[in-house]
Amino acid sequence: MTSLTVQRRSAVPRRRRRFSATSPSWLFAAPALVVYALVVLYPAAAGVVYAFTDWSGIGQDMSFVGLANFGTLLDDEQAMGSIGNTLLLTVAIVAVQNGVGLLLALGVNAKLKSRALLRVIFFAPVVVSPVMVAFLWKYVYNPDPSAGLNGLLGLSVDWLGDPSVALWSIAGMVVWQYAGYSMVIFLAGLEGVPKELHEAAMIDGAGTFQRFRYVTWPLLAPAVTINLMLSTIGGLKLFDQIFAATNGGPGYATETLSTVLYKQAFVFGKFGYSTAIALVLALFVAAVSLVQVYYLRNREVST
Repeated sequence: MTSLTVQRRSAVPRRRRRFSATSPSWLFAAPALVVYALVVLYPAAAGVVYAFTDWSGIGQDMSFVGLANFGTLLDDEQAMGSIGNTLLLTVAIVAVQNGVGLLLALGVNAKLKSRALLRVIFFAPVVVSPVMVAFLWKYVYNPDPSAGLNGLLGLSVDWLGDPSVALWSIAGMVVWQYAGYSMVIFLAGLEGVPKELHEAAMIDGAGTFQRFRYVTWPLLAPAVTINLMLSTIGGLKLFDQIFAATNGGPGYATETLSTVLYKQAFVFGKFGYSTAIALVLALFVAAVSLVQVYYLRNREVST
């Protein structure tokens, strides 16, 4: 009786091991893959198809128009102008956001008693909704000379109403919100720099800037790669802050590809044309990301 019980107990684990060894691992990921295919892959594929049609977004009536939507994009002055705005905005965000994020990371990485509190304060804007940030900064950018930023600096600038200033005002808003995100990534990189290297450099007589240039900066290459890629992608597809703050105005001064495709789809009912713009934007973001990955990965290897 005892031996029979032992045999039964030993048979159960063997059957379980046999099942786990013969079962393909992708079966465990199948439910998630099905959901991903329905929610992401199918809409993306349908969008590519709609980009070559004149679908209005309502009903099933549509006809194949080939490359006509892309030809319309090239002839659309508003859309082409939005490409320039998108590039300018992205360059400004990438440069300033990562520069400020690096300075903040270096500051809070120092041996300060309040560094934990400072990290929380600098990161706090990241978790706020972009739309809420836009409305907050509309008050900061109040054109009244006695209110907001004008009252603080003694200026009388229409930050969001002047076409020559509005785009840079949007960039400042985005940098304020996401500089803390870049700071956290740089902090992770700084904490991975061995202290022994700094101590050895100090013994050799290296100053603060020299230690940063020849010790810290090369070892920050992975953090730089991540920050540059994330900020570039975020800048190229920026929509929420612009739509809530200026809706692309004044005129077309802050119009980007994201706002143009939104208006073409939901204001003018040209879903086929809007999906063509979205396809161009997606391909452009993918191309820029691949170039960045190639260059920055090579930089990491060389350093």
